[in-house]
Amino acid sequence: MIQLVVFTLEEQRYAVPLAAVERVVRAVESTALPQAPPIVLGIINVGGRLVPLVDIRKRFRLPERDVGLNDQLIIASTSRRAVALLVDAVGGVLEHPAADVVAPEAICPGLEYVEGVVALNDGIILIHDLDKFLALEEAQALDAALKSA
Repeated sequence: MIQLVVFTLEEQRYAVPLAAVERVVRAVESTALPQAPPIVLGIINVGGRLVPLVDIRKRFRLPERDVGLNDQLIIASTSRRAVALLVDAVGGVLEHPAADVVAPEAICPGLEYVEGVVALNDGIILIHDLDKFLALEEAQALDAALKSA
């Protein structure tokens, strides 16, 4: 069984592995981070740590919108750093048989940020690989921006 934290953006469901998630919090105001890649909205303070706030709408080519009062942040860890993912809503934790996860290559080659796809009775969920979420150039630009901040 795999455990996933399911979230929505524009009525579409996505997920990240539960093991990568620290916590879910309400959206907070961020501070702009000069020289950060366009996918990074800014930084937030999470328990004394400065964490980049990532606008995953840009990664998924969804329309931009202002942060709403009901939006949530998924505080998660990649192999390099903690990140805050801005999402419309978090739907909870889903347990699903690992054997039923379809590899992204079986659906469409080139889905580099997708770790797998789960088909449920009420739709599909794309599982995202947080370590591949920021492209190498974006990760390097973020490192430089954080050092200069």
